[in-house]
Amino acid sequence: MLLSCNHVLCGSLRPLMDWKGEQSMAKKQFQAESKRLLEMMINSIYTQREIFLRELISNASDAIDKLYYKVLADEQQEFHKENYFIKITVDKDNRTLTISDTGIGMTKEDLENHLGVIAKSGSLAFKQENEMKEDHTIIGQFGVGFYSSFMVADSVTVISKAYGSDEAFKWESEGADGYTIEPAAKDTVGTDIILKIKDNTEEDQYDEYLEQYRLKAIIKKYSDFIRYPIKMDVTVERPKEEGSEELESHIEEETVNSMIPIWRKNKSELTDEDYTNFYNEKRYGFDKPLKHIHISADGAVVYRAILFIPENTPFDYYTKEYEKGLELYSNGVLIMNKCGDLLPDYFSFVKGMVDSEDLSLNISREMLQHDRQLSLIAKNIKNKIKSALQGMLKDERENYEKFYQAFGRQLKFGVYNDYGMNKEDLQDLILFTSSKEKKLVSLDEYVSRMPEDQKYIYYAVGDSVDRIEKLPQTEMVLDKGYEILYFTDDVDEFAIKMLMQYKDKEFKSVSSGDLGLDNEEDKEQSEKEAENYKAMFDYMQERLQGKVKAVKASKRLKSHPVCLSTEGELSIEMEKILKAMPNSQDIQADKVLEINVNHEVFKALEQAMEQDKAKLDLYTSLLYNQALLIEGLPIQDPVEFTNEICKIMV
Repeated sequence: MLLSCNHVLCGSLRPLMDWKGEQSMAKKQFQAESKRLLEMMINSIYTQREIFLRELISNASDAIDKLYYKVLADEQQEFHKENYFIKITVDKDNRTLTISDTGIGMTKEDLENHLGVIAKSGSLAFKQENEMKEDHTIIGQFGVGFYSSFMVADSVTVISKAYGSDEAFKWESEGADGYTIEPAAKDTVGTDIILKIKDNTEEDQYDEYLEQYRLKAIIKKYSDFIRYPIKMDVTVERPKEEGSEELESHIEEETVNSMIPIWRKNKSELTDEDYTNFYNEKRYGFDKPLKHIHISADGAVVYRAILFIPENTPFDYYTKEYEKGLELYSNGVLIMNKCGDLLPDYFSFVKGMVDSEDLSLNISREMLQHDRQLSLIAKNIKNKIKSALQGMLKDERENYEKFYQAFGRQLKFGVYNDYGMNKEDLQDLILFTSSKEKKLVSLDEYVSRMPEDQKYIYYAVGDSVDRIEKLPQTEMVLDKGYEILYFTDDVDEFAIKMLMQYKDKEFKSVSSGDLGLDNEEDKEQSEKEAENYKAMFDYMQERLQGKVKAVKASKRLKSHPVCLSTEGELSIEMEKILKAMPNSQDIQADKVLEINVNHEVFKALEQAMEQDKAKLDLYTSLLYNQALLIEGLPIQDPVEFTNEICKIMV
């Protein structure tokens, strides 16, 4: 606002100028230190030059807000909103861009104090002095908006006439050389800011700030929801005469901004189509969102938000280049394109925007202060997203499964990441394919139908469902009538290891050393078998030269002769994933070679043990390599393996 800090830099630090005389036309010179500070602000604070227009428009909006408040407090005055607007005027011939408002204007003293003192917030002071209520908000409580003009302008002229004054004044500056103030002629209350746009250079094209299409694009991007009309004279083509194909150019005044943002409307006024159109207009994605979340919060922190859960993953979603975040507005003014602090990583797929009046901003609107308000908004948004996803899972299962196919991996990574800190938030949202249902099921659905005698939540890991279903290790669990969850993502088992249990039920891999299926009789039988076959299994283990931790009789195999199981926390699938990582160490799972003593192959092993140890060596090597192939592990010497197969054929 033109009476505000946004023609200044926030806080109250020090005057920018040394006065060089008493007369108003005397140029006030910057101090050397202030020169450097101003140059730093112009060149460093803002990352994009186009921000200058957002800042000046926000200031103009503040100026009108101030007049509105003044009139509101004066029963003798009336405020007709239609008479208040912001006008953008381009003069290409003279390379000027003018931003005009019909707001409260500035006196000579205001110009000196607010355009001549670094970091003094006129807007904040105005709000404090007038004890403004929450529903009378001013955008420019903080900011260095006015000085951003010098990023694109050689000189800046401000002509202003204050409300209730008969005089107008002109403030003029070329930046570091200081400024002048002198009387001026202006018929109406308000302020005009005239920028003399810089000439193009080899590196920079300043002409773009004199082009209608470019100015309109900047306004739509940052200031579309300013509450007052932003008007521009635009060139349109119309038929020269009615019915004629010949066109001629006309200049028409056009309101560029939409003014009323969708998030300030009542939900009852909006349809699903309205939300979808907003999603498409904001280019949040090229798909149709599966769900929208419209939030109007008036508690400890006041904010509005519209969030979207997309149907498809962006092409770069699982890359380092993907940048999460929501658009962040302050009173309808875009502050950040992507505020990553508003979303946890595991909900980084969410698109949308947040608008709040309660955010604290330091030096510029680009540099958001990490404060309590932002943390409260982020926490609330996280809970809203979680509730929306739970609602989808319960009431819109088909849509939830579409979402999960696209982003389920991210949820599971969220369970694993940060040492499981977020597992309580996510455990009810993750799904796995079920051996019983042959479709995705939740952990709650699995546990709710467990037989009373089932101790564990069983899972199997593999590259695909088809491959897992062929694993020998699943036989005994399925034979007991127990359901198995199929893990096909590389993050699945890591996430479950971090989760450890669900509703007091521990997770158990079908490849783990002890499946927990034995009763007392089974245990006694196993101990007898272990004693009976100890000599042969010890011999086989010795021949494998440390490749396995043990060879033992299997309690999980029915139709298959051999398989690998593991002891300890590291599974074979985890070993494969860790080995595939860059700079991986030689990490090995503790493997156990399990032999089905009820299979015909075992008879051949017993016979070889008694009659031909060389043949037992051959069988041992073959069975070990077969077990590796079943697990999808590489064989150390494929040529030797094929030669061994040939030996048993002759």
